[in-house]
Amino acid sequence: MKKGCKYGSHRVLEPQGVLTQAAQKIDNDMEIYDNEILVDVISLNIDSASFTQIEEEAHKDVEKIKAKILEIVAERGKMQNPVTGSGGMFIGTVAKIGDALIGKIDLKVGDKIASLVSLSLTPLKIEEILDVKMDIDRLDVKAQAILFESGIYAKLPTDMSEALALAALDVAGAPAQAAKLVRPGQSVLVLGAAGKSGMLCCYEAMKRVGPTGNVIAMVRKQAQADKLLEWKLCHKAIVSDAQKPVDVLNKTLEANSGCEIDLSISCVNIPNTEMACILPVKDNGTVYFFSMATDFVKAALGAEGVGKDVNMIIGNGYTKDHAEITLAELRESETLRKIFDELYI
Repeated sequence: MKKGCKYGSHRVLEPQGVLTQAAQKIDNDMEIYDNEILVDVISLNIDSASFTQIEEEAHKDVEKIKAKILEIVAERGKMQNPVTGSGGMFIGTVAKIGDALIGKIDLKVGDKIASLVSLSLTPLKIEEILDVKMDIDRLDVKAQAILFESGIYAKLPTDMSEALALAALDVAGAPAQAAKLVRPGQSVLVLGAAGKSGMLCCYEAMKRVGPTGNVIAMVRKQAQADKLLEWKLCHKAIVSDAQKPVDVLNKTLEANSGCEIDLSISCVNIPNTEMACILPVKDNGTVYFFSMATDFVKAALGAEGVGKDVNMIIGNGYTKDHAEITLAELRESETLRKIFDELYI
């Protein structure tokens, strides 16, 4: 077998000198190097911001969505939306393990895994898109993908369905980061709280703030607000548009006794929402941008423009033990697991 770079740089075709996430095109030949893992892919979960953009461009036409995704993968060798820059993740079955990895990793051929690295850097070859589940941003496919030596993954759990695990692991970074950021007694605003990452972050925040904290869920529809309150995933729920920062600010202040909040978490899937996340946060507070629709130039210059001295965290999809933390939430909460079973399977 050919020897490869730990980080996959041997797969970069253009431009040379970058890693695979930054590359415009990578080699998606499925003959593996000695430090790679070949996976037969069953499903792709497309990043929410990416799927929303493709869906709108295709006017919700399933065949046009399929064609666009096949076009992107054919051009780039990976699933990286050229507009949003984001990808998603996959589940599949280990087909082959490179010689240099045998005995060094906890995998064997036949294991079912979920990738915990983005499709935006993962060599991917799609033979056929079998189904498009538009309501949950998921594709069932006949495809193959490659994980590099540095790539992270999770073995699929045996106590829940593959579809349920995929739905949760797709956004595992968000609730795990929330677990690190939220402190007892804090006020927390979760924007886009009705989606997968939003609900998981709300659950984690409710668990962490304790009896003196205040978790505020921002959603687009009153029905969503009512459900989140009924499910006890927040203390307060506001209905607003994350592209209208002043309205978000005013409603957040009203829901927090007139005070700015300690922490905001962005789980929205549309652009131009940076200021709605920043404006309600007090000086020295924290803004966590999990959303891949975030424009970090707009965030930095926007915070400067309104004189906000806040800590802004890029939405790193990985933090230590994030898969275990997220799956544990579904095991802990019968309510959350039932919601995910109903909505995402």
